[in-house]
Amino acid sequence: MNDHVTAPTAPDTKDPGFRHELFPYRGETAFLDGTVSYIKDAVAGGEAVLVAVDPAKQEILRQELGGTDAAKSVTYLDAAALSWRPGRRISAWAGHITDRAAKGQPVRGISETQWTGRTPGQRAELQYHEWLLNRAFAATPAWWLLCPYDTTTVEADVLQSARSNHPLLRDVQSGPNTGHQDGPYPFPDLGAPCDPYQELVFHAGDLARVRDKVTACAGAHHLEPDRLLDLLAAVTEAAANSIRHGGGTGTLRTWTEQGELVCEVRDTGHLQDPLAGHVRPRHDQIGGRGLWLIHQLCDLVQIRTTHGGTTVRMITALS
Repeated sequence: MNDHVTAPTAPDTKDPGFRHELFPYRGETAFLDGTVSYIKDAVAGGEAVLVAVDPAKQEILRQELGGTDAAKSVTYLDAAALSWRPGRRISAWAGHITDRAAKGQPVRGISETQWTGRTPGQRAELQYHEWLLNRAFAATPAWWLLCPYDTTTVEADVLQSARSNHPLLRDVQSGPNTGHQDGPYPFPDLGAPCDPYQELVFHAGDLARVRDKVTACAGAHHLEPDRLLDLLAAVTEAAANSIRHGGGTGTLRTWTEQGELVCEVRDTGHLQDPLAGHVRPRHDQIGGRGLWLIHQLCDLVQIRTTHGGTTVRMITALS
């Protein structure tokens, strides 16, 4: 793989499509070559540029662009806020894109996920969200998102997943990614609950029992009161969805694992829309807010659904 890349042709921003491009690079020089040419090309086309990278990368980009017209068109976003809780990622980007689209300004973004220090669950959801972005923005105003991956630090399985989930690839040139796979997402198995775990089968009228079970488990592990309130609201929403849409009953399991409190709700319902909970509800929307609220309240949410049933796993850090 080459360390230097060629700037691609600017997209036709009249096309309502979304350009989702993988940028594998090796080291700081290659990162700057690719991102700076991308930014300058965007500015030449009258596009705004949103950059979500770690503080060290922000600093070297500021230095490289300092004193140029391009520097004035770049807005730096909080990369940690965008990617730490994966379930909030799509609605956050959608907000930024919608704000600029309302002003008639096309947008390009740069988003480098921070993989260091992630739990296996976080890694799995971040990989899934690269696939989900293609669905979420398929019919939005045109914009272009470049996703840098440092091949010297990113693990092989993460890079392979990225190659599968980006329709475009920037290497020596920018173009279609022959490794892109557009089929159903190959979810990894959630794995069994960590022993010991507690289980409660609930029905209509049992939401108070659900909350009591979560409160007892959280209290035993000294979860902070404010975090407990958020978790209770999330689990109550999940349990209410099971009663309403999952056959009138569900199963709650609770346990702790690697410094996290896990609450899992299972039922026999089937969730058809993979974007459910990832897109901010319209202000006039009736219903359909529960999963979105759950993503806002928990540190990590993992949802697996088949025709045999749905599992919603809600995770909150204990410290």
